[in-house]
Amino acid sequence: MKQTKIAPSLLAADFGNLQRDVEMVNTSDADWHHIDIMDGVFVPNISYGMPVVKAIAKHATKPLDVHLMIVDPDRYIKTFADLGAAVLSVHYEACTHLHRTLQAIKAEGMKAGVALNPHTNIALLEDTINAIDVVCLMSVNPGFGGQSFIENTYDKIKALKALILRKGANTLIEIDGGVSSENAKALVDAGADILVAGSFVFNSKNPTATISQLKEITK
Repeated sequence: MKQTKIAPSLLAADFGNLQRDVEMVNTSDADWHHIDIMDGVFVPNISYGMPVVKAIAKHATKPLDVHLMIVDPDRYIKTFADLGAAVLSVHYEACTHLHRTLQAIKAEGMKAGVALNPHTNIALLEDTINAIDVVCLMSVNPGFGGQSFIENTYDKIKALKALILRKGANTLIEIDGGVSSENAKALVDAGADILVAGSFVFNSKNPTATISQLKEITK
């Protein structure tokens, strides 16, 4: 039976108590720590950089799923490998030579991910899908947490799943943005393998119980 991965997004954590929140994810039913890196250029927001990722890695006991929402991500592939990223996702829209970027990520021993903005068609991955370990579908416009889920995401998941099957790829589908207990099951039923949840987890009264709830819903 397929095990859905839950990846709480630390962008929504309490930065004044970051160690506490990382340790909460460690002891919860979550599978990965999702880390959003924003540069204020590719997206209209700045999140955090290498020193914070280093601090997270020091306390994290689960894989770091790093999502680069930055221009020219190739400059930092080795940096994030050295910081301990297990999965490194770059945006299709930010890569001129996507296949080369994917090769560079894998050469550093990480799983290679590609993120797509809501308006980007999955057909553009036709030629690279077999080289991609994870496709992160943005189900909100990237840059800010707490946004409303974009309903067209379900159709994109189904189309992406069809492409993966047609090409015989082993790519996992990750959904990032607006994930909650309301849509988690429908996302998995459509073909999602990994759910990123930020505000829904960290703004809840009991984040550990909320993670367990997501895990239970998506069994």
